[in-house]
Amino acid sequence: MKLGLFGMPLHPPTRSLGDTAEENAQKVIYADEIGFDEAFFGEHTSCTTEPIASPLILLASVIRQTKRIKLGTGVIALPNHHPALVAAEVAQFDHMSQGRFIFGIGPGGLSSDMEMFDVEDTAYRTERMMESIDTILKIWSQDPPYDIQGKHWNVSLKKSVIPELGVGFMPKPFQKPHPEISMTAMSPFSGSVKVAAMRGFGAMTANFCPEYVVASHWKKYVEGCDAIGREPSGDVWRVARNLVIAESDAEARDRVMDPKGSSYYYFDYMWRILKAVDYTAVMKDDPKQPDDEVTVEQLIDSMVIYGSSQTVLDKLVAFRERVGPFGGLMMASMDGSGKNREWEWESMRRLATEVMPGLRSAATQSDKAAQPA
Repeated sequence: MKLGLFGMPLHPPTRSLGDTAEENAQKVIYADEIGFDEAFFGEHTSCTTEPIASPLILLASVIRQTKRIKLGTGVIALPNHHPALVAAEVAQFDHMSQGRFIFGIGPGGLSSDMEMFDVEDTAYRTERMMESIDTILKIWSQDPPYDIQGKHWNVSLKKSVIPELGVGFMPKPFQKPHPEISMTAMSPFSGSVKVAAMRGFGAMTANFCPEYVVASHWKKYVEGCDAIGREPSGDVWRVARNLVIAESDAEARDRVMDPKGSSYYYFDYMWRILKAVDYTAVMKDDPKQPDDEVTVEQLIDSMVIYGSSQTVLDKLVAFRERVGPFGGLMMASMDGSGKNREWEWESMRRLATEVMPGLRSAATQSDKAAQPA
């Protein structure tokens, strides 16, 4: 089982962009040092609390300061970019990292970005995303001339091609035929997961999903595999969770419920922003529960796995048995203001060194037992 770090990231709007970028870069370097396998960061253009406009720029800053960790976009919001530019930038990053890259894609989830890029309609946004990835894959699969016609973008490069000078040639990725592609999902019974399975892509479940939503994503992945006659495997399904690990259960609970703690800030922010766009069902254990009855403490108890290392291990083993055989666990990255940095780095260390060996062993045994005789 792979261990990853997943960052929106989310920080108080009073913090400077330079400080938070440095904090996130240092966190990836530390994750590499203690044995994390992957690190993903998201893309948001119009929000100072979710301040990374280009995950590729952030991740490029740590390529030479890390040794083995794979670096992924979580995600590039394809509807907001010309596919030819994404194809070129991703290929460049893949070469710079010598193949330590995972191409996370999605339609984008921030309402202000959707408004700014005029992609507020869900069907329209999804259509653009799928056309974009199809165009990118076509660009990578051929040499010029390029003549890729679509509904939303046309890629035409025929007149300005000088083969002996390399002019007119789009770069291809380091990994062949291309980097691993994975799509994010957060909605209950998300159709994106089924599409990902049918296309041979991986799937990433967001950390602010209640347990029933996580389980629904595995069901949709199986449905997608069944549709094309492929055996479903959890190897390419990653699940993000908020994790707080301390010396004792009581200490972990104090940290996660601290109103000044990063976990509390995170769920208070997410709840308020989803209320603003009338999309609270994605975070509620019971979608029918009135919004005014939901508390931050309830959300934390529902979606944060916390306790001592042994308690967290037991919770994760039971969680995986209930939701499905995910092959990647991604720890959600929090803000590191004040004491939160020390708390989070302790959680990362304990997760990598004290929890994951037992979780990997339990997952291997569970997956073997589930195989037909």
